[in-house]
Amino acid sequence: VPLLLLDAEVPQNDPVLRWTSARLYESNRAVRLAQYALLGIGGARVLTALGIDPAVIHLNEGHPALAPLELAIERNENGTPFEKALDAIAERTVFTTHTPVAAGNETYRPDEFLAAYGDMPGRLGMDDEAFLGLFRIHPDDDGESPGMTPFAIRASHRRNGVSKLHGEVARQMWRPMFDAQSDVDVPITHVTNGVHAPTFLAAPFTALFNRYLGDAWWTLTADPASWEQVRSIPNDELWAARQTARSHLVEYVREKNQQDRLLRGEQIDYVRSVETHLDPDVLTLGFARRLATYKRLHLLAQDPERARRIMNGPRPVQLLVAGKAHPADGPGKDTLQRLYNLKREENSFAERLIFVEEYDLSVALQLVAGCDVWINLPRRPMEASGTSGMKAALNGALQLSVLDGWWAEAYDGSNGWAIAGDEDPDQNAADWRDSARYYDLLEHEVIPLFYDRDEHGVPYGWCERIKQSLATLAPRFSATRMLNDYVERIYPR
Repeated sequence: VPLLLLDAEVPQNDPVLRWTSARLYESNRAVRLAQYALLGIGGARVLTALGIDPAVIHLNEGHPALAPLELAIERNENGTPFEKALDAIAERTVFTTHTPVAAGNETYRPDEFLAAYGDMPGRLGMDDEAFLGLFRIHPDDDGESPGMTPFAIRASHRRNGVSKLHGEVARQMWRPMFDAQSDVDVPITHVTNGVHAPTFLAAPFTALFNRYLGDAWWTLTADPASWEQVRSIPNDELWAARQTARSHLVEYVREKNQQDRLLRGEQIDYVRSVETHLDPDVLTLGFARRLATYKRLHLLAQDPERARRIMNGPRPVQLLVAGKAHPADGPGKDTLQRLYNLKREENSFAERLIFVEEYDLSVALQLVAGCDVWINLPRRPMEASGTSGMKAALNGALQLSVLDGWWAEAYDGSNGWAIAGDEDPDQNAADWRDSARYYDLLEHEVIPLFYDRDEHGVPYGWCERIKQSLATLAPRFSATRMLNDYVERIYPR
């Protein structure tokens, strides 16, 4: 599959223009608008220059929305009326929205928009207001700010969210664009995300599946019958794979944290202390993702006294936290800082709560492979899908999650644990209710099941729940199933 990369780091550009492709999460609004131009307009021009006429144009989020507009302008400049040209492009354009969060559906002042794309109205033969109207929910409302998402919806023939629940949320959000009588009449469906098993599966589980699912199991990741074979895996072998994966994670985090502390110039005693802070035989929880405020990292220590008592109980628990906030997300960064300060202030937390710095794909691969339980506590219904839990599930991790995003359609009562996360206008009350449920599940269900061992030291009930998780989640949330859905249900033929 050809992959074309666009880079502004070329001699013709001055240092400011070169910065366009320098950073992913850019807080400068003018630079973000330039990125949309590079991706959308630049991407369309590259395809034209290479003589590629795509059968499907798939827009992920609104960022590349200028691509169908540029392709329509090219047709318009060759004599096709603009509306007819845009309709023809829209017939083969698919739009996937990935978030209901405002930061993923940004709007801009008209002057910002025109400063970035001021030549386009002239190329279209329309005035500035008509051009801005293409990017508004209500085109004639000059008091409404333009944004990429409304145009992406307008310039596509098929549209989808990334989970069943997110599809419902998206229909509600964008109903005003369709003059629909009810949400169900809004032409937005869903394709739930999936993950690529061979990429995120750790070596102990790859070897285990090779033995019991067959050497070609990875070609059948969307086949439920293939995954049913995990139920035949002996519990002692399944548990051995989990122990090995956890041990590898502990070794990785110890080494990484020591390196990070040395880089910060910390005292040697503090650098070495991490050697005793992680135990390869202790129940290990993982919380790793973008640290947007709706992810509710703060619930992990909403009740510090109870959290301390649980983590330092006779059957101990250790928690690994990793993530990055958007550079412009002050509240997200503050949440992480508060939890970090609590760790520094409370010695009992220091040994059981470990931050893994510089969160990236390499760190994520280790965490999803080694954690026993994957924690996700979003404010429902703000989590569009979530994929880290799918990756962890492949490696025998069990989910403890709010019923939002993918978990709302994945949970069956026996393949993990669920927090209802009912919507509540009183967010503080909702936080206390959901955190109490989180602590209750840990204290009364998760911890007892993990430490309930047979005469050989194997937690039979825990292993059976892992098998149920693998059998029910792996095929439904594989990248193969996702791609099949797009090809069979979404892409035009």
